[in-house]
Amino acid sequence: MKYLAWFGGLFGILVIGVYVLAFTPLGNSILQPTIEEKIKEQTLLDSKLKVFSLSMSEFEIILEINQGNVVSLKGEYSPFSKSFDINYNVDLDNLESLKSLSTVELRKSFRTSGKVKGDMAFITVDGISDVASSDTTYHVELTEFNPTSIIAKVKKLKLSELLDIGAQKPYADADVNLDVNFKNIKPHALDGDIILATEDGKINTKVMKNDFNITIPNTDFTMNLDAKLKGDDVDYTYKLISNLFKITSSGKVIPTPLKTDIKYALDIKELALLKPVTGADVRGSFRLNGTVKGTKAKLVVDGKSDVAESDTRFEAILKEFAPASVQASMKNLKLDRVLYMVKQPHYADGIFSLDVNIPDARSGKLNGKVISSVKKGLLDVKYMTEAYKFKTPMPQTAFQMITDTTLNGDIIDSKVNLKSTLADFDIKRARVNLKNSTINSDYKATVPNLDKLYFATEQHIKGGITVNGELNKGDDFDLTILSNVAGGKIDAKLHNDDFHADILGVQTLDALYMLIYPEIFKASLDAKLDYNLASQKGKFDGHLIDGKFTKNQMLNLIKQYAKVDMYVETFKGDVHADINKEKIVASMELKSNTSSIKTKNTQLNTKTKTIDSKIDVVANKSPISVMLKGNTSSPKVTIDVEDLVKKEAGKAIEKELGKLLKGFF
Repeated sequence: MKYLAWFGGLFGILVIGVYVLAFTPLGNSILQPTIEEKIKEQTLLDSKLKVFSLSMSEFEIILEINQGNVVSLKGEYSPFSKSFDINYNVDLDNLESLKSLSTVELRKSFRTSGKVKGDMAFITVDGISDVASSDTTYHVELTEFNPTSIIAKVKKLKLSELLDIGAQKPYADADVNLDVNFKNIKPHALDGDIILATEDGKINTKVMKNDFNITIPNTDFTMNLDAKLKGDDVDYTYKLISNLFKITSSGKVIPTPLKTDIKYALDIKELALLKPVTGADVRGSFRLNGTVKGTKAKLVVDGKSDVAESDTRFEAILKEFAPASVQASMKNLKLDRVLYMVKQPHYADGIFSLDVNIPDARSGKLNGKVISSVKKGLLDVKYMTEAYKFKTPMPQTAFQMITDTTLNGDIIDSKVNLKSTLADFDIKRARVNLKNSTINSDYKATVPNLDKLYFATEQHIKGGITVNGELNKGDDFDLTILSNVAGGKIDAKLHNDDFHADILGVQTLDALYMLIYPEIFKASLDAKLDYNLASQKGKFDGHLIDGKFTKNQMLNLIKQYAKVDMYVETFKGDVHADINKEKIVASMELKSNTSSIKTKNTQLNTKTKTIDSKIDVVANKSPISVMLKGNTSSPKVTIDVEDLVKKEAGKAIEKELGKLLKGFF
């Protein structure tokens, strides 16, 4: 009995201690600093318990989370029945300082107050708020701490203020009314409805202009959502209507497991309005309507549109929300409208059509065909001339194009046929490997009339040319170029920035004819060219054989006065040039049995189009020195022939040589 008495005494002391510590002013003052410190640790803010009063049946707590943000709780409770009746007041005047708690950026203020009443089995919450200048009331019921019923009414909430609270700019303003009435929100037993409506909606044109450089007219809008939830079903209608756009949707959705049967329609008079949402920098009108039907296992999305004045239709099947198959057709889309929509210059007009048939759209298992075409294409030559600063106008250029693409797993094979009044371009197979991002392609380009390219080359050229080769793009870029030109052949390759060309058997007379230069020298040229595109430096080495001069007035005069016939001579020799950007240093030495033609360190500048050259001619042991200086199209020609012929003959030769060399360089 003595031990039992001791035990009872200790237990009594313990009970009294706990009571004193927990439910008396003295105990409250002892616990308050400890609780306050714990709150600081959790909030990471300078939180203070302004009031902490706890008794056996009542309590009052006023917590200053930090300066300007206060939460107050006051009420009654029963520790035995586990019931409570609590009044609360949340007064947050400095939301910006609560980012560590909210994890998102907030601004301005938020207030709410109300009553929490019930016990551990059933709780009701009734409150009011003025969030975003609204008149908000709410009633929430919780069963075993799980929400089972919600009734809320929000009247005249200001959209611009709500955006401001969420640290967003006031892109729009409206009065928002929300009526939520859920008698039951238990899963699979939903019973309630949501009605959302906006009044006096307006787009803030000034903010749209400042943030996105979008100029739009004054735009009013209204929005309505009416959703009824019953069991697992959600039936809804939605409308967003303004003088610039209209978005509607209606139908039935079962969230779990997902099942949909809905209709949608978009009628947007100005796409630029959606840039804050989509991030897409596009403009113009857009209309689309269609349906979404099916389940998560198989969802069918179809639609039709008149984008860029086309007739566009599509059907996509999604399995587990991943594309499974796609079929689409686009007819008579206008290129000028597309360029306008994507804010590109007016490069061309034309009519674009597309057919897509992809029975398997799974990543890595693509299978299908895509065929596209452009008809009645016409380049905007006025714009192209101005944009690319051509010195002469680009000629009128019509074109048409067909592409045929086959999809097979990670491999995409395409055929391309482009025909235009300037050139034709054909690809029999361009292969793109999506897995390793490589490209392999053949090509063939044909220019029937090179003189039509004068606007780009600034050089009149006769005849045509055909170039073919292969392109390979992987870790390196490689391009081969093959062409038969001027009676010979060019075999070239570009490896990244390094260009190499072998010139075999080119006939100089044919080349001079093509370039519309004086046809004074007939020979066969073999050469090599090495050039780096990045540094713009390179070398040219050539060898001429079987060279003969053609009949010309200058050599006729030399023959007449100097008694030297250079027509009977056969020349051979070398040509060399060092290229450093626009500067070219060239040398040439041609020899026959009795004569020679030699120039060393000839200075050519392709940018300033100037030449500085001395050409030494020895005709049957008789020297002639020719100086060329000035503009390459009409250089000043000076000849030293006094040792060879009389002065009058020299003047005649100089005059004829000037005519002969004019434009040659």
